[in-house]
Amino acid sequence: MAKNIVLAGFHAVGARLRKDPDSLVSVYVDRERRDKRMVEMRKQLEEAGVRVMLADHARLSGMVSREIPHQGIVAMAREIETGMSFDELMDQIGPDSLFLILDGVTDPRNFGACLRSADAAGATAVIIPKDRSASVTPAAAKAAAGAAESIPVVQVTNLAAAIVELRDAGVTVVGAAGETDKTIYDFDQTGAFAWVMGAEGPGLRQLTRKRCDGLAAIPLLGSVESLNVSVATGICLYEAVRQRTMKKLGRKA
Repeated sequence: MAKNIVLAGFHAVGARLRKDPDSLVSVYVDRERRDKRMVEMRKQLEEAGVRVMLADHARLSGMVSREIPHQGIVAMAREIETGMSFDELMDQIGPDSLFLILDGVTDPRNFGACLRSADAAGATAVIIPKDRSASVTPAAAKAAAGAAESIPVVQVTNLAAAIVELRDAGVTVVGAAGETDKTIYDFDQTGAFAWVMGAEGPGLRQLTRKRCDGLAAIPLLGSVESLNVSVATGICLYEAVRQRTMKKLGRKA
């Protein structure tokens, strides 16, 4: 039986309302908010037959962790299963497959933002290790803005071994790293391709690096030495989108 999860904020609740309103068990809204955004949201919820209840700010804050700005709206919803097994993923690999592999991204907001970028770029799935990785918590779901319920997240026991299997299946696997002469523009990303992103600070683990086909850097032209992992994820994935779009148009990437 699917368990209930907490969704906080307009993006997370609105995304679930659009995707599967029947899965919303109940929605709690701040009784003091009567602005246009809240009025419209309540109308949409009520028209969809969702149970809406008034609550004070303190109760809403108690339903989520202190780090999550709930914006006056919190929902209890049935969990939607979006995961798939690694074997199922392997069976679905095609010439246009695009994967995001996250190596040790433990911050839920970064994790959620990476899911959002992957979904926007049309990625096939996101692959994460079972250990040393964030999961779809309320904070991650809020940052994902609905993507946590649309893009498959595949957990693997051994990330390095999974990368080897992907390569054996014809997927080019490239890790994002600063200490390399090659850039994200030096790799052909028009075929089956996977980007591997490491955690901020430590970056990719050594074994993960060794299993990749190569490493690529994002050119940094200013004074900063690195980018937030979710920002870097978006840049890398959209280079793949750019190359694939140019190929479809018959132009040089």
